[in-house]
Amino acid sequence: MQYKWTVLTVTTVGVLMSGIDSRIMIVGLPQVAAALGADAEQAIWFTQAYVLASTIILLLIGRLTDIVGRVKIYNIGFAIFTVGSALTSIAMSPIQVILFRVVQGIGSAFLFTNSVALIADSTPRKELGLSLGINQIAFRFGAMAGLTISGAILSILDWRALFYINIPVGIFGTVWAHRRLKEVSQIEKGAPFDLVGFVLFAVSLLSFLLALTFDVYGLVERLTVIGLVLTAVITFVSFVMYERKARYPVLDFKLFKIREFTGGVISQMLNAIAWGGVMLLLSLYLQLVQGFSALDAGIRIVPFEVAFLIFGPISGRLSDKFGQRAFVMSGLTLTSLSLFLFSTTGVNTSYNDVVLYMMILGAGIGMFSSPNISAVMGSVPARERGVASAVRAVFFNVGFTLSLNLAILVMSAVIPYSLVSSIISSANNVSLPIAEKILFAQALSHTFFWMGILNTVAVIPSLLRGKGSKAEVVKVTAGFSE
Repeated sequence: MQYKWTVLTVTTVGVLMSGIDSRIMIVGLPQVAAALGADAEQAIWFTQAYVLASTIILLLIGRLTDIVGRVKIYNIGFAIFTVGSALTSIAMSPIQVILFRVVQGIGSAFLFTNSVALIADSTPRKELGLSLGINQIAFRFGAMAGLTISGAILSILDWRALFYINIPVGIFGTVWAHRRLKEVSQIEKGAPFDLVGFVLFAVSLLSFLLALTFDVYGLVERLTVIGLVLTAVITFVSFVMYERKARYPVLDFKLFKIREFTGGVISQMLNAIAWGGVMLLLSLYLQLVQGFSALDAGIRIVPFEVAFLIFGPISGRLSDKFGQRAFVMSGLTLTSLSLFLFSTTGVNTSYNDVVLYMMILGAGIGMFSSPNISAVMGSVPARERGVASAVRAVFFNVGFTLSLNLAILVMSAVIPYSLVSSIISSANNVSLPIAEKILFAQALSHTFFWMGILNTVAVIPSLLRGKGSKAEVVKVTAGFSE
């Protein structure tokens, strides 16, 4: 029993660092782009490179943890993330920042996948919601710190200091994880790795995400986008066909026969698409429309994180006692409500109203997250938790990637993309003319509305997955051993 707390504290450091880095560039993106002379396309890749790298490698890591062990992979991830942070801090050009953000993204994937699997391995299911809730608090606290710290750093120091904060935390976490963690998972020692399956999956996912990014931002010709989409479809079909026949698949599709698992990951992806880009949009809204500085914008987003910190652990603990379904549905409902409220904001909206909407959003995400993850991870066989956690993370990251792309797409349907591009790369946001502020606020309003619609759709897979049953899990578990 004592070891579960050891795992929780060690993984908390990892997600804390990931949380800091997930928000550290949101407030300062225009300043970083201006300092390096980056154009709008390069600025986009400062964030997209991190997300793409961490998403594509997730399934590889998930399978490796089931073969090699969670602890070894987690320790390696800490080291990679720390090195990536150090390299980014000394980057001399936009291209170097993009490449080093890829390194960070890879390290983040190691931590993101393994944290949940390590906790699930060491924690009884009746206590899993609480543990995951506490773990999510660490991420949100890191995210909150990232917002406020980035604003403070940019007001007195160079942008490079944004990444210095990860270095001491990363060194401490790497050493601590190496000394305190021990392997308790059921390892498929000696099982071969499905390299062909992973390559097919990676090519398909990369082609799909690149096609979305290129199309939304207009970075390449339409023929190239079509080619990428066809590549994604062909390689995905090949991946499914190959995996269904492979003896040691990188992804065993029997997992998707578990309704609790399938419904949970689909709901999570739709929820991530709906709110993943909200923090960046809010940061731009506060700076551009309401005229706050980067530091003030970072501080004024904190109410969202505070609400999550309050409702996350409460929801996790109560869901352990009363079941996850009611909390998942309540969280989705509050999230949709908040997004529809955000869609009413404009130039004359008071900050007090924005605070209320942010707190409703934070409460909704907090109520949804840990019960949903607990239901997903508690529904799968123990020896498949590495891959299951990776699949969950893939769906989450794909959702987050789609979120920003969708936001830009909807905004560009309301105002010219050239204006959106100039806003992203502008270093002096508060000087926008009032006419442009009004147009940008209108574009944000439309975006929030469609995100609210999408999040409401997430209710459907949550309802269809039912309550889950021990008989279903036993039946699918027997299938894995065949």
